[in-house]
Amino acid sequence: MNRAPVLVSVLVAVLLGGCTLFKGKVEPVPAAVAAKPAAPGLVDPNGTPIERVPFKVGVSSATVEKMAKQQGCTGGQGAGLVTEAGPVEVYRMRCEDGTMRGKVFMARCELRQCVKM
Repeated sequence: MNRAPVLVSVLVAVLLGGCTLFKGKVEPVPAAVAAKPAAPGLVDPNGTPIERVPFKVGVSSATVEKMAKQQGCTGGQGAGLVTEAGPVEVYRMRCEDGTMRGKVFMARCELRQCVKM
């Protein structure tokens, strides 16, 4: 005698009937929540949001700020570290005044020797 169909039906009945073991009102499961839309801001051409990097001062920030000033980039918070601190670092400075107004000045520093990117 084949017991597989009987075992399957008993298993299904136990699984479906298990919900009645809880006393009281069973709350319905909410539908899947849609992904929260990104805050309005910059997006790339594919529609992917551009991540904002928080401002962080590095050991060569002052050097990069002097280089930026020579290129006509002044104002703002100054030169912020974009990469992790280490032997090779990348700095970014937003130009709010001067001849480069509205542009970004970037420099790469290796062992405190900085070069404009």
